Formats: sequence, structure tokens, C-alpha cells
Amino acid sequence: MLMLGFEGFMGLLKIVLMALAAFGLFDAAFRREDAFRAAGKQTKVFWLVILGIALVVSYLFSILSILPIAGAVASIVYLVDVRPAVKALTGGNRGGWGRGRGKGRGGSSSDGPYGPYNGGR
Repeated sequence: MLMLGFEGFMGLLKIVLMALAAFGLFDAAFRREDAFRAAGKQTKVFWLVILGIALVVSYLFSILSILPIAGAVASIVYLVDVRPAVKALTGGNRGGWGRGRGKGRGGSSSDGPYGPYNGGR
């Protein structure tokens, strides 16, 4: 009975690690190449290869081996270090997932629905 619970937990952990690598891979695929260089990080191709390998390794190997753990570390490094730096250079979602959605583009915090708020002038 205890073994079934452990196997279920390990299966769930495997799915989480695969989702983490897949999210990082798709996010890196939609970011601009020059933003990686401007942020002082490795190239876009490097991260696509690393995250792709992490996804394949987490699918093929048992979670208790060293390769999926290394893939999880690579995915976490991308999501915690590289993604925020690249996202800051591209202006948040611009150049990434949310291209051309309308409202969330540009402007400042003092903009109203019909333009900039001038404070009663």
C-alpha cells in the first residue's frame, strides 16, 4: 500500500518536472535572440537545447536518477534567472507570449482609459 502511494507521488513529480521543462522550452522559443545577449545570458539556442534535453530526459528516465535532477536544475535556473532578465529587457510580455493583445502595451501608471491623466490641468 505504501509503495503505491510512493509510485503515485513519483509519477506526479515526474509530470511536474516535465511541465517545468516544457514551459521553459516554449517560453525560450518565443523570446527574442538579441534579448538573451543583451541580458548577458547564454544564447537562445543554448537554452533551447538545454531545456529540450531536460524535457526528453525527464520523460525517459526515472526521477531517482541524476539526469532528470540535472534537467530540473536547468529548468529552474532558466525560470528564476534567465527568464526575468530577458523579460525585463523585452518590456514584459512584448516580444514574448502576449504579443498584440491591445491593452497591456506601453503607457505609464498614470494613464487613464482615454489617455494620460494630467491632474486637472
